Amino acid sequence: MNQPDPSGSPPASDSASDSASDSASTSARPAAVEFRDVTKIYGRGTPREYVAISHVSFTIPDVADHGEISSFLGPSGCGKSTVLRLVAGLEPQHPPTSGTVTVLGRPVIGPGADRGMVFQDYTSFDNRTVLDNVAFGLECRGVSRREREAEGLEWIAKVGLDPRRDARKYPHELSGGMRQRVAIARTLILRPRVILMDEPFGALDPATRLDMQDMLISLWREVQATVLFVTHSVEEAVYLGDRVFVMGTTPGRIVDEVRLPSPTRNAREIQSEPWFHEQVNALHARIEQVEAAAKRSPNGASRQIQAG
Repeated sequence: MNQPDPSGSPPASDSASDSASDSASTSARPAAVEFRDVTKIYGRGTPREYVAISHVSFTIPDVADHGEISSFLGPSGCGKSTVLRLVAGLEPQHPPTSGTVTVLGRPVIGPGADRGMVFQDYTSFDNRTVLDNVAFGLECRGVSRREREAEGLEWIAKVGLDPRRDARKYPHELSGGMRQRVAIARTLILRPRVILMDEPFGALDPATRLDMQDMLISLWREVQATVLFVTHSVEEAVYLGDRVFVMGTTPGRIVDEVRLPSPTRNAREIQSEPWFHEQVNALHARIEQVEAAAKRSPNGASRQIQAG
């Protein structure tokens, strides 16, 4: 991607030349993820019926030899996690009440090996060592112990852990940041085409969170996957996202799609640049508008609590 100019403005990621290049590289490829007029209603036909998302449509291209990170940003209850779980094919969010969800051109009918998911909660198996956790997916695929342990040790190092010191530890012996590194390694070792991340850094302290963002960018470049990243942090969304989808509430819907440059330096450096602060402030203002509109909407508060 283009470098920011000396004035502090971001590169024009949606310029005509970029658009032409993106179009040429993706024209013969099905979209990585596509929503077509998707609605999800929970408790349909009961007194607790509510609409989590309504008529959501968006397309995330499958960018050859590169991939793309799309951030989903919005107030609590706008349906960000519902969108992610619909892509993952996880119940009860899946299937949609109406509309279609496709991944790599195929309708989502349930979980699949082409998708991997990282949750905010630490999801390691407590009775398995770090190495056995990381290599779990390869074990399920029937990969030999020697091969999966060798690859597991490589991925332990890639996520910033020490293979010699950490591989034989159990999850309870790790910090929160270390456990989330294990979860990321366990997902990426399988090289899914689409990676779904539901606030994976939300429980971490600010410094660790920045380090994890930089690690994610480095590993994403290696695996060249499409990443859907849910977050409540505007700064995180702007730093990580090639595009940011801003969601509104009551019901959940896409209200804006913003194209951004891919990061070319680490999070601490980029977050000190003027263009970054301008974009963050603009998105904060947009979300405040969304939240104000939700408060004026009948039954908005109850829907926010349940939509996820």
